[in-house]
Amino acid sequence: MSSLVLSVLLSLVSAVAYAAGAIVQERVATGDGHSLAPLRNRVWWAAVALNGGGAVLHVVALAYGPLSLVQPLGALTIVFALPMAALFVRRRAGATAWRGAIMATVGLAGLLALTGNAGSHALNGRDQLIVAGVTLGAVALLALVSTGVHRPVVRSVILAGAAGIAFGIASVFVKTVAVGWTSGAVTEGLPALLAIACFAATGLLLSQAAYRGAGLTAPLATVTVVNPVIAAVVGITMFGEQFRYGTTGTMLALACAVVAAGGLILLTTERLGTEHRAAQSVDAALPAP
Repeated sequence: MSSLVLSVLLSLVSAVAYAAGAIVQERVATGDGHSLAPLRNRVWWAAVALNGGGAVLHVVALAYGPLSLVQPLGALTIVFALPMAALFVRRRAGATAWRGAIMATVGLAGLLALTGNAGSHALNGRDQLIVAGVTLGAVALLALVSTGVHRPVVRSVILAGAAGIAFGIASVFVKTVAVGWTSGAVTEGLPALLAIACFAATGLLLSQAAYRGAGLTAPLATVTVVNPVIAAVVGITMFGEQFRYGTTGTMLALACAVVAAGGLILLTTERLGTEHRAAQSVDAALPAP
């Protein structure tokens, strides 16, 4: 088996693991909606293990295959989650959800495929503090804003966006640690390791909260899109990475971003429509005064 084929297989299994983890998280949120981190729930720890396994497989896939192939394949998490949810938890997605999921996946895959790589770069100590501080501020702001939102699906998307930011920045610090270890500076990577643990745990808790009362597709799609986009933004702004094919590639990347955003909007409006229909059914079932 060639290294390219192996990287593809690992990427696909990683996407399936992430999708399974999201389904389990959503089911836990449905059954235990008042707990941010249901530590006593063994099923929740299964979700943690699935997400962790997906992350490890993704890193190994990157070791065997190019970033331009592995990263777009990770976007298939959304597509895999829909049939898996229908098969294992009997939760079927409507046509609008499918269109939104496919649009988000295609847009994200195109955006990642167009993102180039200028080489191996790492954040220095000053940049690490700046990125960590800005990220914590942005995540805290989104979490605060979510507390004032009463629509579950809107609150979910805001929390999922915060989770995606935390996961994306954790990926940036993973790259920093990897570059440090490659150059032999092992001890200098300890602050970055602490940042990885902090942002990964924050992302996990926020994503768990995002599934509370909002279904599967909208929060999962938001996390899946925001995570690599944030990492790519840091790569472009701080590592000197750029889009392939110059101006043409930049325009194509913008078009892909619009497609991905359109998919997220479709998923959000589909869930809002479901909430509205459920509310109408409850009102119709109530006795007339």
